[in-house]
Amino acid sequence: MRTARLTSPTPTPTWPGVAGGAVPIVLVAHGSRDPRAADATRALARAVSAARPGTPVWASWLDHTEPGPTEVLRALAVAGHRRAVLVPLLLTAAYHHRVDIPAAVAAAAQTGPPLAVRVTDVLGPADGRVDPALLAGLRRRLGESRPGRFDALVLAAAGTRDARARGSVGRVAEALGAEFGVPCRVSYASAAPPATGAAVSLLRAAGARRVAVSGYFLAPGLFHDAVTEEARAAGAVAVAAPLSDAPELAELVLRRVDDRSGRRVLATAV
Repeated sequence: MRTARLTSPTPTPTWPGVAGGAVPIVLVAHGSRDPRAADATRALARAVSAARPGTPVWASWLDHTEPGPTEVLRALAVAGHRRAVLVPLLLTAAYHHRVDIPAAVAAAAQTGPPLAVRVTDVLGPADGRVDPALLAGLRRRLGESRPGRFDALVLAAAGTRDARARGSVGRVAEALGAEFGVPCRVSYASAAPPATGAAVSLLRAAGARRVAVSGYFLAPGLFHDAVTEEARAAGAVAVAAPLSDAPELAELVLRRVDDRSGRRVLATAV
C-alpha cells in the first residue's frame, strides 16, 4: 500500500441591535448535552465573524443549548432586520436538514415582523461535490494529530440511517483517500456499521501497517470520544480532532452564505 505523510500545519457578537447593511448569518448546530460541543460552535461563530468583519454572526442550536434558531430569527426581525441567511452546521442532509430546520424557520414566521430567511446547503457534499475547503479542514486536523506515515485511513462519522446521507459520507472518504493516495474506509459511531474499531481492523487485516483516523465531526462530544477509544484499541496510529473552528470550516460556511443558487433556498419566512 502507498504511504502518506502529514505535517502539522473574535469576540462573540452581542444580541441583535439596530439593523445595518450586512445580512446576518445564523449558524444552526445540532446541539449536545456535552458543553464542549456548544463551545466549539461558538468558536466557529467567532471565526466566521472574524473572516467577514461587519457581518453579524449568531450561533443557535436545535436541542440542548439556547438560543434556538427560531428565537434568534425572531429577535433579528424585531431588531429591524428584514433578511437573514441560515447555515445548517451539519455534515449530511438528513432529517435535521429536511425537517427540523424548515420547521424552525416556519415557527419564526408565525409571529413578529416579516423576515426573509435563506437556508443554505449543509457543509457536507452539495450536489454530489465535496468542497475543497472541507477536505482542507480534514487535512489540517489530521496533520495536527501527527500520524507520521500512514498507509490507510478511516473517516469516522457520527452515523445516520439515511442511505443518501451515508452516500455523501462515502464521497468524502473517497475524496480524502484520493488526496493521500491510500485506501479510506468509512466508519460510524452509531446507526450504521461498521464501527471505527472494526474499520481499522479490516484495513489492518488487508495489509495496512499504519492506519490513521480522520474525525468527520464538527464538534467534540461522546461520539468522538467513543471513536477515539475504539480506534486506539484497534491499533490506529492517530485520531484527528473534530473540525470545530478550523479556518477552512469558516471559509466553507461563507461559501455557503455566498452561494445564491436557487437550489440552496429551502424556505422563506415573510
